[in-house]
Amino acid sequence: MERERALQLVKKQLTEHRYQHTLGVMETAIILANRYGADEKKAELAAIFHDYAKFRPKEEMKDIIAAKGFPQDLLEYNAELWHAPVGTYLVEKEAGISDRDVLDAIRYHTSGRPGMTLLEKIIYLADYIEPGRHFPGVDDVREMAKESLDKALIKAVQNTIVFLMKKNQMVYPDTFHTYNDLIKNLED
Repeated sequence: MERERALQLVKKQLTEHRYQHTLGVMETAIILANRYGADEKKAELAAIFHDYAKFRPKEEMKDIIAAKGFPQDLLEYNAELWHAPVGTYLVEKEAGISDRDVLDAIRYHTSGRPGMTLLEKIIYLADYIEPGRHFPGVDDVREMAKESLDKALIKAVQNTIVFLMKKNQMVYPDTFHTYNDLIKNLED
């Protein structure tokens, strides 16, 4: 799917603020894909569609999670996680995208997972560091991303876990497992 068509489809689903975020994620994903040797077109497409389901009604997302074979424990955690797996289903159904690499990058951009692919890492990190993001620690991760994708990703996941803990929110187990897997496999 061409960029302009993809952006048209996504723009209908998002607020203007979230659409601008999506453009930032897209540009960041392309930069990271070029820097680390990923498929630029897949990175672009996954970035464009990563928040496709972000503003779907919670009841619709619950129903999709329950009916389409997603882990049911998702429903016990913050609803912010839901749009990623639900997005994979809706992007395939409504936009006709069937590339498993792209769909998995969308699916795991909020929780991560052990054994993340290069594309999945890029979309997770691009979502975290895109230029419109402003929060403590993001500039450090942006700098790290220039040198090491994995080290930047570790810091991003670590920051996310600490943020959730400070807010007394539960952390989805895959996020902890992602952190542990990245640490275990880090090559210095």
